Amino acid sequence: MHDNDRSSRNQEESGTGRMALIIHSVADVAAGFLGLWILLYLLDANQANVFVGFVEGVADWLGWWAQDIFTMENENVRIFLNYGLPAVLYLMVGHGIAARVRRL
Repeated sequence: MHDNDRSSRNQEESGTGRMALIIHSVADVAAGFLGLWILLYLLDANQANVFVGFVEGVADWLGWWAQDIFTMENENVRIFLNYGLPAVLYLMVGHGIAARVRRL
């Protein structure tokens, strides 16, 4: 009887562990794209490059809600803040939710 309880508990923990890992990973990938776009922009990457355009498009899609929160004259600081804020929030919220799911 104890082995059966342990087996069902391990399956449940495995499922919640996988879900937490997925949430954690999605948050990391989202923040990674935003951080990569900030880096490419600050290093004056070639905007005509397909990869740079792809990263910019993904970052715009992920950070649309935070665009123009900060409106300053210095374009580099504006890009850093307007894309950095969503990156930090995705990390905080994603990791927080993942930690909560692990405790279930």
